[in-house]
Amino acid sequence: MGRGRSTTLDDLAGLPWPVPLALGVVAYFGIRHGLPAWLSGRGPLFDGLAQQPDAFAPFAWLVLAACTLAALVSFLRAWQRRRLLDSRTGLDSIAALGWRDFERLVGEAFRRQGYRVEETGLGGADGGIDLILSRGGQRTLVQCKQWQRRQVPVNVVREMYGLLGHHGAHRVRIAALGGYTRDAERFAAGKPIELIDGPALLALVRSVQDAGPAPAHSATPRIEPVLATSHDSEPTPQCPRCGAAMVQRANRRTGSGFWGCPAYPQCRGTR
Repeated sequence: MGRGRSTTLDDLAGLPWPVPLALGVVAYFGIRHGLPAWLSGRGPLFDGLAQQPDAFAPFAWLVLAACTLAALVSFLRAWQRRRLLDSRTGLDSIAALGWRDFERLVGEAFRRQGYRVEETGLGGADGGIDLILSRGGQRTLVQCKQWQRRQVPVNVVREMYGLLGHHGAHRVRIAALGGYTRDAERFAAGKPIELIDGPALLALVRSVQDAGPAPAHSATPRIEPVLATSHDSEPTPQCPRCGAAMVQRANRRTGSGFWGCPAYPQCRGTR
């Protein structure tokens, strides 16, 4: 879904709450004490300002107050996201969410798996890229479709796949309660695309509910369930090295098939 332009306060509130709070404290002392010392000796006008450090106090307090507000907003948002996910008991409770909360639910589920989640409106009014996941140098584009009575058609999957190169991403995930058409599943088979239907999303939510919040900056990310499903092909495995959805390749010498990492040659994971 589309969103308006973000402000500096929005950007700060999108960070973990200790970060804007720490930035506010550093900025306060920098403006209140560091700036006068830096201005001293740079000319008569600056010397006069440097001799009146209290003149900078209102601005320093204003910056600290803004950062503290951003930290509070960040803390409340994180609490709401945790409560939103932990209160889901089944598909009906997920389907009852509005589209904004549905996106937050999907984002929080991946956040608990150790991803850094960016909520974005790059796709425009009809959705497009709703989330960008980052972990271990890998970027994943996510689209959320809270369609309960409609299946996602192949053109939606094809459009998301086409955005991989443009945004320098490694794979695509689409979460849709209503599932996918056969053409969409056929197109996704063998590509770095994970189609997450209602039951798969519920399984993901329950798995992170049982595991609890992921530790910040975890060195060993939680192993994820395989979410990409297709009625016409086996589930897409994940790379044992980087966790990316693997793609089907063929050995040039023998012609035998195998699963390879889409990030090759940077990552050489195979199955």
